[in-house]
Amino acid sequence: MYQISFFLRPLPPFRLDYTVWVLRRRPDNIWDRWDGQVYQRVLSLDDALLDTAVTQTGPPEDPELKVAAAGTKISPDTESTLTAVLDRLLGLQTDLAGFYRLAAKDPKLKPLAVSFRGMKPPRYPSVFEALVNAITCQQFTLTAGIRLLSRLVLSYGAACKNRNGVFHAFPRPEDLARVEMEDLRKLGYSRQKARALIYLARMGMENGLDLEASASLEDSKAVERLTALRGVGRWTAEYALLRGMGRIHIFPGDDVGVRNRLQTWMEVKKPLDYEGVLRILQRWKPYGGLIYFHLLLKGLRDAGHL
Repeated sequence: MYQISFFLRPLPPFRLDYTVWVLRRRPDNIWDRWDGQVYQRVLSLDDALLDTAVTQTGPPEDPELKVAAAGTKISPDTESTLTAVLDRLLGLQTDLAGFYRLAAKDPKLKPLAVSFRGMKPPRYPSVFEALVNAITCQQFTLTAGIRLLSRLVLSYGAACKNRNGVFHAFPRPEDLARVEMEDLRKLGYSRQKARALIYLARMGMENGLDLEASASLEDSKAVERLTALRGVGRWTAEYALLRGMGRIHIFPGDDVGVRNRLQTWMEVKKPLDYEGVLRILQRWKPYGGLIYFHLLLKGLRDAGHL
């Protein structure tokens, strides 16, 4: 195994723990590993697997991260490539100054923003990963969805072995393109979800489907392009815009769990529908996605995970 280590300086303020929990969502997540101090994930870069560990060594207002990675291959470009992936994955250079200025003037938002100051909006390494996450979690509780994703990772994610054990990367299109529907059914996927995941993987591998190209489109066009794909509805598409493309103004309004948390937080008596969510979020434009992430963290804190 080859090794590399270096330091990164995120744009302050930055809290690794809060950011990682927005990625993990539940303790059952086995691919975004967190022990309370170190974030670890197996990443596939340039046909090599890197088991990457990130530790915060500086305070939130003057943050520094130590990065250490071990893998099957290290090239002269590995540090710059890994830096770019971590920047995307952990939102290291996302400037939230405007959000904090808005929150400081808003008596409702201010306590939430202060509680989780330093959380950066994470972004999955690919739109494909965002769609796999979303499709898997459709019509499930988040806990059930994460557990199903963990079984998918264990079964089809590329394995990286070190002295601490065997860990798996999140499956890539090439990993799922060879899978048959019944294989996913055995993990707990419905026929519809299994068919959608295999379709996405094979479209990318065999037909040149470029999901990342959607990132260049305006919101409505990106949603239109994504919802034309098998198994992708409005919530799945908006989830991909937020978590796969980094559009932090997007609040996936069909997410029942976070919609209910918004209703409770805002002390709204009647259940919210999609349009009701949009009306509430008008006062915090263009930061709907950040409200979404902050409410997720609030739910995790209330459940005792933080």
